[in-house]
Amino acid sequence: MTPLTVRDEPFDRVCTEWQGLVSEAHMPVPFVTPAWQRVWLSHFQDGRRLQILTARDGERLIGVAPLLVDGESAELVGHYSICDYMDVLVTPGFEQAFFPPVLEQLASDGVKSLDLRGLHEASPALTGFAQAAPAFGFAVEREDEALSPRVELPQTWEDFLGSLSKKDRHELRRKLRRLDGAGGAVELRVVTEGDDASRQLDRLFHLMRISSHHKEEFLQRPGMEAFFREMVTVMAAENMLRFYLLTFDEEAVAAVLNFDLGGQLYMYNSGYDPQYSHYAVGLMSKALLLRDAIEAGRTCVDFLRGDEGYKYDLGGKDQQVFRLKLTR
Repeated sequence: MTPLTVRDEPFDRVCTEWQGLVSEAHMPVPFVTPAWQRVWLSHFQDGRRLQILTARDGERLIGVAPLLVDGESAELVGHYSICDYMDVLVTPGFEQAFFPPVLEQLASDGVKSLDLRGLHEASPALTGFAQAAPAFGFAVEREDEALSPRVELPQTWEDFLGSLSKKDRHELRRKLRRLDGAGGAVELRVVTEGDDASRQLDRLFHLMRISSHHKEEFLQRPGMEAFFREMVTVMAAENMLRFYLLTFDEEAVAAVLNFDLGGQLYMYNSGYDPQYSHYAVGLMSKALLLRDAIEAGRTCVDFLRGDEGYKYDLGGKDQQVFRLKLTR
């Protein structure tokens, strides 16, 4: 195989080809798409130097490593509290050719510390960087960072119910019956258009704040609400938004913001009104979301980071998220 050519290219020059790599990826994730990263950078780059390292076979783009460089340190674009997964993108079959020249370039640029957070257990970066590191004087340390449950979806709702434990299946059916008997008009709305989603964001923010002190603190971080507003509009324009609202008499009592990519849903954030806890509206919004995803032909729902109990009640199985630190 001809050695790949690695260079630093401007974001705008490479973003169209970069999106093509997303469609080829074994497990495409929304946080590594150029659309997401452009929005994140516009709010949180904080003066650090952006370095988009590309690897090409001739003129063909083979891989992209989006990095932020600060002196002798580099890290992947994103932050683990906002981007559940972070990664590089590389065309399947080119992994062994991609990582050595990328590390060689970083070493020649004077990078002595590479902190790679948010690496999904299926990421080729875990083995690719670790195997290439010794040749360029990097020591490698790997640690568990988080759990990220996901549920594989069967073809029918009944098959999904049958996959749950007897206890969880019984509890879910009981709560669904209670919701059905709530009276009034109970509806699950699915929002995919940016204008509609933007109008619903204030309600999502309100539900996040009243359902969780942690989420209230998250939204209070400087720039966070502005980031959400731009991000939702952009992800909708890219056909990656799937925003669910559980409504009682047309008022949203629970909301779940998801990303839709590669036949999978990524459950990014949610909130609910504790006044409706008798109907378990937080859990029910997610259960009905799963039913809708099955009916829409999705293959998986990734609950993303966190080991909250509802994820396991709904059949979630743990995936490991890792942190890889390279130093020389």
